[in-house]
Amino acid sequence: MPKNSKVVKRELDDEVIESAKDLLSNEDSSDDAFKKSELMVDDQEQKDADVEEGSDAEEERPAWNSKLQYILAQVGFSVGLGNVWRFPYLCQKNGGGAYLVPYLVLLLIVGIPLFFLELAVGQRIRRGSIGVWNYISPKLGGIGFASCVACFFVALYYNVIIGWSLFYFSQSFQHPLPWDQCPLVKNASHTFVEPECEKSSATTYYWYREALNISSSVSESGGLNWKMTVCLLSAWVMVCLAMIKGIQSSGKIVYFSSLFPYVVLLCFLIRGLLLTGSVDGIRHMFTPKLEIMLEPTVWREAATQVFFALGLGFGGVIAFSSYNKRDNNCHFDAVLVSFVNFFTSVLATLVVFAVLGFKANIINEKCVIQNSERILKLLKGGNLSQDIIPHHINFSSITAQDYNLVYEIIQKVKEEEFDSLGLKPCQVEDELNKAVQGTGLAFIAFTEAMTHFPASPFWSVMFFLMLVNLGLGSMFGNIEGIITPIVDTFKVRKEVLTVACCLAAFLIGLIFVQRSGNYFVTMFDDYSATLPLLFVVILENVAVTRVYGLDKFMEDLKDMLGFSPSRYYYYMWKYISPLVLSCLLIASIIQMALSPPGYNAWVEETAAEEFHRYPTWAMIVCLSLMVLAILPVPIVFLVRRCSLPDDSSGSLASVSYKRGRMIKEPVHLEEDNASLIHGKSPSEVPSPSLGKSIYCKQLGSPALDTAPNGRYGIGYLMADVPNMPEPDL
Repeated sequence: MPKNSKVVKRELDDEVIESAKDLLSNEDSSDDAFKKSELMVDDQEQKDADVEEGSDAEEERPAWNSKLQYILAQVGFSVGLGNVWRFPYLCQKNGGGAYLVPYLVLLLIVGIPLFFLELAVGQRIRRGSIGVWNYISPKLGGIGFASCVACFFVALYYNVIIGWSLFYFSQSFQHPLPWDQCPLVKNASHTFVEPECEKSSATTYYWYREALNISSSVSESGGLNWKMTVCLLSAWVMVCLAMIKGIQSSGKIVYFSSLFPYVVLLCFLIRGLLLTGSVDGIRHMFTPKLEIMLEPTVWREAATQVFFALGLGFGGVIAFSSYNKRDNNCHFDAVLVSFVNFFTSVLATLVVFAVLGFKANIINEKCVIQNSERILKLLKGGNLSQDIIPHHINFSSITAQDYNLVYEIIQKVKEEEFDSLGLKPCQVEDELNKAVQGTGLAFIAFTEAMTHFPASPFWSVMFFLMLVNLGLGSMFGNIEGIITPIVDTFKVRKEVLTVACCLAAFLIGLIFVQRSGNYFVTMFDDYSATLPLLFVVILENVAVTRVYGLDKFMEDLKDMLGFSPSRYYYYMWKYISPLVLSCLLIASIIQMALSPPGYNAWVEETAAEEFHRYPTWAMIVCLSLMVLAILPVPIVFLVRRCSLPDDSSGSLASVSYKRGRMIKEPVHLEEDNASLIHGKSPSEVPSPSLGKSIYCKQLGSPALDTAPNGRYGIGYLMADVPNMPEPDL
């Protein structure tokens, strides 16, 4: 070919470039001139663009050492104290085995899809909750701030529970256990059992009087409980040391904190199955009551449990997934973690009711012995005739079955006088029907059962160490949900922020270690997170499906995962999940409005709990907790609505690229109203003209109110080039 022909061909190549992809990939001398021209890219946007493409210039971001470490961190965050002391209670209350049906249904239509959504946006954008929702739409950036506030509120009281567990753990290294028997009180003349303990039980007395030293009302502070103050400080020191380096430090701890609870649960299950009466507890647990399953309350409580069991809306899920590689199969992770969470709840339920079945049989045996002695007294006193007692009954070694037979006979014979005899029915089912949850299960019922175990101190140490680890796993996610978005957004040092956050949380948390602190824990648990987090997750769903665009999101998932997710998720995200969440939000508001706001106060004189309504100042605190958690959403929206230009009026051309191909990005051009083709494959995209109307921002045109980098793609935002002729491009 003649030399001149080559020159002509080169000139033609410079003037006619078939696509934007060719322009960016052309590495010859003319491209070098292009790079050195006045066509500059904003530093921050270029930085984000590099991050999106995973280039060599990507800013340093910590990463998980292995997939196992990441899965254990997510499992540790989602599997928490609620799996041990909330799920068994709900299962018992709402139909036994039948409760698993609504739970599984809601896990499939709400839990897994929304968990998958949070994992996907965190992994794709590689930012914390604030950065993720800023990225999708700056006006919705308040979602991330609201999530951080709710996380902080929950962390405040959640670590108090870890402090309580640390206290019981420290007291378990003695035999007999300090809550095994009621304490004796000595005076000048004689020794007697503590009246408050005698009216309740040894474990109940120890919890309310020895551990909490509780006051009689929320208005009566009573000063700090120094023992619990030290335990709370220890809990925050543990969290701070574990989180000070982010996942580089906490990632090593999750191998123990996430796996140890399963070792303990399996040990308790094996030990529990060997105890007398454990089968009664498990049978009672899984006997389905199908009629209860149709009640709306059952579905509302199942939805709430699914929602909080997976940690949706807290920001921890997004923060953890943001440290993943972009091609990680987050769909597999979502399904795996969700079902691990579910089976952990079932395992914990088996353990709890095996132990409670054993405890119920012990209490039932005591009941039979006490009432048999009562019957013997009635026989000796002539109040009952010996003739009505079956001949095979031996009161010195009477079984529960024989006692119930005698009880029924006496009830029929002495129908009118029966109540005055003072006899009680002794049924294992009656004891198992006494539903216990939360601290009542962990620190009273389960603790009492362990006092009857052989080598009870060992089992007590294991149990409370398990609670500490379950709590720490969830706390790691909570703190990561606060620290990661703030570090990503404001570029502060993680170590300094972690120490400052933990110190501030400890100082605020002193309200929970007053003698009235337990009432504040109840207040925060009821009002600080439930409604705000429901609101946050609804907005997350709307942000992805309506603001960003569900079709674009599905395309991004295909690009990230290497395969197209099932259309099942498309319909769940677009229709079913927002509908279910809205119904749950409305039902929660109605339930909260109908339930009188109050708490159960411990009354020393009667040694029993008594319901008290919150005083006016406490009602204001409850309302403030909900408002403060939701307030960032409207504030950020209004501030950015007023301060940022409207994107509909802008003419800045934003071209987005993803893995070397152009993706859809709406562009409004002032000169020729041209636009890039939306939603087509690379082969379908026609070659755009290369006038400055496409690549150059027009002078005086405002910036678009859009997320950096064209949201999920990379936005190459071109700077002003006032006098660049077309051939130079």
